[in-house]
Amino acid sequence: MSEVVIETKDLSRVYKRDQFEVTALKDASIRIEKGEFVALMGPSGSGKSTLLYLIAAMERPTSGTIQVLGQDLRALTDKQVAQWRNAHAGFIFQSFNLIPVLTAIENVELPLLLTNLNKRERREHATTALKLVGLGERLTHLPKQLSGGQEQRVAIARALVTDPDLILADEPTGNLDSQSARDVLTILRTLNQEHGKTIVMVTHDPHAASFATKSRHLEKGALLP
Repeated sequence: MSEVVIETKDLSRVYKRDQFEVTALKDASIRIEKGEFVALMGPSGSGKSTLLYLIAAMERPTSGTIQVLGQDLRALTDKQVAQWRNAHAGFIFQSFNLIPVLTAIENVELPLLLTNLNKRERREHATTALKLVGLGERLTHLPKQLSGGQEQRVAIARALVTDPDLILADEPTGNLDSQSARDVLTILRTLNQEHGKTIVMVTHDPHAASFATKSRHLEKGALLP
């Protein structure tokens, strides 16, 4: 029997700006099972990134329900959300979000500072993650010494280092050239197929979406059937 990892029902997110309300996501219901690689597609402003941020508990819904790994995310306090996210979800940003003054291995180690691992264990985990994305020879390089594709691979290693149940990626190839994009997508597909990671990726690029096992489309804040 398949294990449901993500389930939302009538999920909505409304932003208030001055006296106006902007509906970013409206009544979205989706089920994602363990081991799936799902691409959330749609034009800019369609609500796909909002849905991803809600799944990552980086934003809170205005209405509806959301269960991720059996946890009702709406029931968690802000502190519990931070702990839950660090334990269960690895997030990959379009803009890499690396700390410029830290080396590759120091950037990857950051999520482990919230765990009970000692310094040697943190270094071992970070090294393993960087080797997994093909950067075993770049451990001590600063972000400015890396190409864009290598920076994104460091970001993937950082998302992986806690061995999360979920990998969530927001336009992970948006700032990359075509070859670097293909390299990053190949890594994500390998993580899905060979390591069983459940992945949800936001993209507007059909080529990127072709690496996923399933695609869902959003338009004007609505998840299409």
